[in-house]
Amino acid sequence: MRPSPLPRILRRRGEPDYPTFLELFFDLVYIFMLSRLSAGLAEDLTVRGAAQTAVLLMAAWWVWVLTAWLTDLFNPRLPVIQATVLAVMFGTLLMAIAVPYAFAEYGWLLVAAYFGIHLVRDAVLIPGTRVNRPIQARSIRVFFWFGVTALPWVAGVFVHGTARLLLWSVAVAVDLGSARLGWPTPKLGRTELASQIFTGAHLSERHREIFIIALGELILSGGIGLAGSGFQAGRVAASFVGFASAVVLFQLYFLRVRQLLAPPAVTVVERVRPGTSTSYSHLVMVAGVLVVSTSVSLVIDRPSGAAPAAWIAAILGGPALFLLGSCLFDAVVTGRVLWSRALGIVVLCAIGPAMTLLPPLAILVVGNLVLLLILVWETLPAHARPVRVTVPTA
Repeated sequence: MRPSPLPRILRRRGEPDYPTFLELFFDLVYIFMLSRLSAGLAEDLTVRGAAQTAVLLMAAWWVWVLTAWLTDLFNPRLPVIQATVLAVMFGTLLMAIAVPYAFAEYGWLLVAAYFGIHLVRDAVLIPGTRVNRPIQARSIRVFFWFGVTALPWVAGVFVHGTARLLLWSVAVAVDLGSARLGWPTPKLGRTELASQIFTGAHLSERHREIFIIALGELILSGGIGLAGSGFQAGRVAASFVGFASAVVLFQLYFLRVRQLLAPPAVTVVERVRPGTSTSYSHLVMVAGVLVVSTSVSLVIDRPSGAAPAAWIAAILGGPALFLLGSCLFDAVVTGRVLWSRALGIVVLCAIGPAMTLLPPLAILVVGNLVLLLILVWETLPAHARPVRVTVPTA
């Protein structure tokens, strides 16, 4: 039997795997998205507010991930794919506009934009891959599972408070979880993630770019705070500490990336883990940067005085979340735990009770010092040893 021909819109092997300018342009909307999420969390720094922000972040993240996979699997230089990316970008902008009111009167806009994005994408990909049934089946499976989650997403629009939060939490968990299982679908089976044609270099670069976007939002928060500080000493100091947070997070992230990707230091382990796991680990790292941005905004507004427990949790929890995500990323790529960062999480949790004695600015400085110590430790020559890398295939 002759194999099915490859669809014209599919990315061909050997094509350049670096992201296109359109993909970089698409990422810009996430500066707005993340700033809206950060501002919303700052206004409602409670357990409920954190849960709502987490749900909205995961929905926004899932749109970004599927778009990154779209331009990885399909030729991003074709006009039809470029038009699809721009449509998704506009839908993401509408989602970002709805974010502050998503659990109030604008829930319908968030859900309409979220599903409009997926309908547009699948309306292009399903017909565009009809000449190759196995490839078309991937898009059909994704479409099927968005149909499954449509019920809790839409039902959440018609209820309020805890009921909406619970329904949307289930919906976004199924969206992310079904992908991790390969979108198992009746009569079509599931997608074997290890058999997909993701190009590791392209997807890795896309992850690095969205992390830079998250750092950009952190710098934006600090810059806006400094501009409105009236140049009061405490608020200026908090702005500079916030900038230092961005620098240290940048160094920690790219230090490890350089160690993992530097050819002389790499020994490849022939053991396959789905590359989708790197997307989930980056979600945790971006969430950490988002919480750091929230805490910087709060500290700039009030650098002195007693720090509420919620502030302490945010100021120390942001760095801890980033370290957790980097540990998960390292575990996916190398199969090992990065103990220096795991210890950093323990330290941040352990010092939390003692932080009630310090003002918010001092707590922010302490959190930065923990990250800085980890950075110094990992840059010591004694730790510059070869890294055994697991190469993700999907």
